[in-house]
Amino acid sequence: VAALLFRGHNTVPFHYSTMGNYLVIEANNGLILMWDRKTSLFIKLSPKYKGHVCGLCGSYDGNANNDFTTRCHAEVVSPLVFGNSWKDLPSCPDAESINSPCTSNPYRQSWAKKQCSIIQSEVFSACHSIVDPTTFYEACVFDSCACNTGGDCECFCTAVAAYAESCNQAGVCVKWRTPKICPLFCDYYNPPGECEWHYMPCGAPCMKTCRNPSGNCSTQIPPLEGKGFFL
Repeated sequence: VAALLFRGHNTVPFHYSTMGNYLVIEANNGLILMWDRKTSLFIKLSPKYKGHVCGLCGSYDGNANNDFTTRCHAEVVSPLVFGNSWKDLPSCPDAESINSPCTSNPYRQSWAKKQCSIIQSEVFSACHSIVDPTTFYEACVFDSCACNTGGDCECFCTAVAAYAESCNQAGVCVKWRTPKICPLFCDYYNPPGECEWHYMPCGAPCMKTCRNPSGNCSTQIPPLEGKGFFL
């Protein structure tokens, strides 16, 4: 990503905008970054880069089975071996195995499993056959156990939102948020006596607004969850 944003001492021209919950940065070379201003960052590349990139994000060749390819072009199973091969400097120490946060914080394990079970529940049933929930559930439990110094609900909500976004991109819209589960209160953004901002669980279509006067949106940007503006 850094190599695509910076060339020598020159920065690739880019512009940014707010779409739903996300800050979206679009570089003119086909790189798009979508950040929820919390713990999730999505990276999109133009199709012209397919099969022409490598590194921690994979080779973008449509085959997820070879994403753990080291700097020396060897396919490995261990994420540690894979990650350590892409160090910027040989002098950097190797990353070591990370203990499970649920083992380190056993008092959080039952809470994390209970909360994250929404990913495997009936709420997301329409998506289960299209996007495997297993890895998302495991990541949710891992993150929820790890956030033991505050922000525990934030880690949980972000993890569930990541699965919902994957379902969304696969064409399955899931309205999973409730007043008790990771609520988003769009009413806060509405002017007194008016109702302009509405929550959109799967994004709004590209519209001409004061923030986007041209009415043009990149086809590479998927529908993003968040608040939508209506006149």
